[in-house]
Amino acid sequence: MKKTLSTIVIAAVFVLLTATFGFAEYAAAGGENFPYFHLGLVIIGGLIIFSLKQRFDKMYTREALGAFALYIFYVALFTAPVMEAVKALVS
Repeated sequence: MKKTLSTIVIAAVFVLLTATFGFAEYAAAGGENFPYFHLGLVIIGGLIIFSLKQRFDKMYTREALGAFALYIFYVALFTAPVMEAVKALVS
């Protein structure tokens, strides 16, 4: 029962974080410059972390969620809208 509950929680949070990433990038870049490649990377990374959590029982749910949140943060840093904002902030 505990493993099923953690699976449901992880899947729900992964979907919500991926949707948040997609919405933020759409709001920042618009429809014509949407970074589909980065969205694909986020989805694939989530699937990999999810499968690692399923395979290794000693991995805590919070560890998997934290790793995915940091992964999304790092992917978002290297999208074009964020890089342009950083350039504008620095200059």
